[in-house]
Amino acid sequence: MPAALTITRATVPGRITDVSLALAPGVMAGLVGPNGSGKSTLLQVAAGILPAQDGGEVRWNDRPLARVPMLERGRCAAWVPQDARFEFGFTVRSVVAQGRYAHGDDGKNVDETLARFDLVPLAHRPVNRLSGGERQRVLLARAHATAAPLQLWDEPLAALDPRHALEILLLGNKHTRAGGTLLFSLHDLRMAHILDIVVVMREGHVAGMLDSRTDEISQVSVMKYATGGI
Repeated sequence: MPAALTITRATVPGRITDVSLALAPGVMAGLVGPNGSGKSTLLQVAAGILPAQDGGEVRWNDRPLARVPMLERGRCAAWVPQDARFEFGFTVRSVVAQGRYAHGDDGKNVDETLARFDLVPLAHRPVNRLSGGERQRVLLARAHATAAPLQLWDEPLAALDPRHALEILLLGNKHTRAGGTLLFSLHDLRMAHILDIVVVMREGHVAGMLDSRTDEISQVSVMKYATGGI
């Protein structure tokens, strides 16, 4: 079975250098590391937002990303940025429905997605009048609405209250158990135990990886690994 995501020798000058990573279908992986270590940049490379320079390559399901048409990309992968800002006052429902653009704006499962992300009471409210956590849930709901097998989320939990953060993790777990792949960045290492793989970033490089099939993944083990203690 081909890897859901393969990054080979990706470089973005001044941000990440010679980074390689491969994730299989059905995996929930977390990127950890200090601020400025390259987590957001790596996610942007994985999503095709930034190019993998100096001969680097990104593949989705073993297809070179450069050969995947733009509209098809919207059905293959979904990207959630770290900063949930909106310049225009679109309604919550219309933003979530944007996740169906690559499917011909068919509106499929939009109402179900609003309910799943606790957004029904906010459905007709302008997104630029929401709190930071509410805006983050809107972006996550839009990504979920795409039904894309590869989900790439940058700090999705940082703005959320504990209840909604737990619900998002459970949805991520459900997505991967159904065969999807999730890669997201996080700082709260207390959540590390739920991950299948932990990718440790340091100074623009992958400093190491922990795999739940062979390694203990806990707050303590990840902290030791991230600080070079093991």
